Amino acid sequence: MENLLKNEKSPYLKQHENNPVNWCTWGKKALDIAKELKKPIFLSVGYASCHWCHVMAHESFEDKNTADLMNKKFINIKVDREERPDLDNVFQKSLAILTGTPGGWPLSMFLDENGVPFSGGTYFPPKEMNGRPSFKNILSQVSDFYEKNRDKIIQQASQIKNVFKNDQKKSSVINQNLNPHLEAMLNYVDFEWGGFKGSPKFPQFYVFESFLHFYKKNKNEKYYDAVKILFSNVCSRGLYDHLLGGIARYSTDDRWIAPHFEKMLYDNILFINLLGQFYLQEPSEYYKDKINQTVEFINQSFKNKENLLGSAYDADSEGIEGKYYVWDDKELRSVLEKDYELFAKYYDISENGNWEGKNILIEKSIKPTKEDNEKLKKIKNKLLTVRDKRSKPFFDDKTQIDLNAYWISTLIFVAEVFDKEEWKKIALQNYHTIKNLTKDEVYHCYKDKEGIKVFLDDYAYLTQLMINFYEITGEASYLIDAKEIAQKTWDSFYDKDNKILQKNLIEKNDLFVPPSDINDSNIPNGNSIFLLNCKKLEIITGEAKWQSMNKELTQSFHSFLNLQSTQMVSYIKNLDMCDELQSFSFFGSINKIKELHKYVKKNYLKTSTLIYKNDSKESYLVICKNKTCSNKIKTIEELKSVVKNYAFY
Repeated sequence: MENLLKNEKSPYLKQHENNPVNWCTWGKKALDIAKELKKPIFLSVGYASCHWCHVMAHESFEDKNTADLMNKKFINIKVDREERPDLDNVFQKSLAILTGTPGGWPLSMFLDENGVPFSGGTYFPPKEMNGRPSFKNILSQVSDFYEKNRDKIIQQASQIKNVFKNDQKKSSVINQNLNPHLEAMLNYVDFEWGGFKGSPKFPQFYVFESFLHFYKKNKNEKYYDAVKILFSNVCSRGLYDHLLGGIARYSTDDRWIAPHFEKMLYDNILFINLLGQFYLQEPSEYYKDKINQTVEFINQSFKNKENLLGSAYDADSEGIEGKYYVWDDKELRSVLEKDYELFAKYYDISENGNWEGKNILIEKSIKPTKEDNEKLKKIKNKLLTVRDKRSKPFFDDKTQIDLNAYWISTLIFVAEVFDKEEWKKIALQNYHTIKNLTKDEVYHCYKDKEGIKVFLDDYAYLTQLMINFYEITGEASYLIDAKEIAQKTWDSFYDKDNKILQKNLIEKNDLFVPPSDINDSNIPNGNSIFLLNCKKLEIITGEAKWQSMNKELTQSFHSFLNLQSTQMVSYIKNLDMCDELQSFSFFGSINKIKELHKYVKKNYLKTSTLIYKNDSKESYLVICKNKTCSNKIKTIEELKSVVKNYAFY
């Protein structure tokens, strides 16, 4: 056997193509070899910007002695979790079932020759360390155990399959008050530093999006404060890149000082999506600047060869975590010279630094004067010029359709908020690029025009994007495309037994159990997105089939929610929106009510459905909520009055 990763397109898999390990990719061929040789499988799952994945690779997978042991005892399979989110989901759950410990990356699983897990872990060091056994010892122990207990291990496969089956537990509830589920989560919010209490601290923006939704609905100030305090700290402290924009994945401490420096596309999409909505509640030049800077960062720095967006930037450069982003005090003094003191007035920099003797740029609480703010822009540009000359972190440039679709939806939203024609143009260009790329078949990942099969999230976020373009433009072609993809989603992913949408294609599942996953992860679950898509299509088209799909899923999600609401926070918002989704119907020529149209798109795109009735000779707007509609509206003043009376948000 040989290392087969040289034939792969994934940047993560390519990082391992020269390992002395005889890596295979996941698939029938590798599983057939394991069966033929009666060998256990070592499954390693990671991604290109994962720091500890790199550490384990350097320590173990590049080591000849370790590789020899792996090759002798196991069939070794390497997987990019961003290419196979379904596989990653199933084996992360498997680790929790088998060991009672949370998963993570690198994920290191041991499977029987049929691809069913029986043991596993995450990072294993080359030598025993802090209670973690050495990787070579683990390899030997697992191999010996499998050899002595092979038949028993294979027979026990049914047990873990039954655990997965029982995991899809439901209550008898099919409708309920959603607010208490969300209100309970406020007990875990850190109202001093933002986010949730403890560390490491992830921003989890879609949870706070649900907070903002319910604040607008019931005016509970705690919901609003949770969002406000989160952004006050995320935007000012170490998680945010004050030179170029964008945020890192999470903070290693509970005060957002020291980030884990990798930058993920999905985190930055969620950041802009929610900050744009928060800006409408609390407009400020400060947040406007953060949005502008981060949008430009995403559009420029994440752009790949397909003219779409890649996936992530590594935390490391030159093998050192954070080296690209942090500053030695001497270097700052050398670069800034007489401007050092001014910069130190507004940023937490010092000789001793604030992280391992280095300086992570963090804003101080003092607000710059208008004059100083202009000087600070020039200082930051000077620092950025110096930083650009450093060795840059590795960029995973593969295109993920779900994330690209999500970004375009977010971009057209903030383009409407700030009336940015250039952003609208980029969004439309990116949409046409996706349409061209997926004209024959939709795949999940693309690298050099080759694809990895489609997943639920790809279809769900594509449908959402098409609906959003219809809502912005009124063009029927977007609606036609949305209906087609939504129907394909139902036909290809709907699990009739569990009454949810499966993560991968029902007919092409190659895992030991179906990946029926309802939990939110890095982004809101495709089930949650599809639910709202169905409701919008129902309201826009009046077609009964969308109502039927929405009703079936709504009842199913309510019965899951009672048992696992903390993992389904996006559903809390979307179920509530579906229950009383407000709509704005434009009749006649949009050109005759242009200002009204513009106002609605800016303020209500995220909370409502926009509908177009072009066959009317008269031009006006009608808004509806809870099966009650307004009179004809022709001015913004009339709209504001009606919105106030109807308790729109």
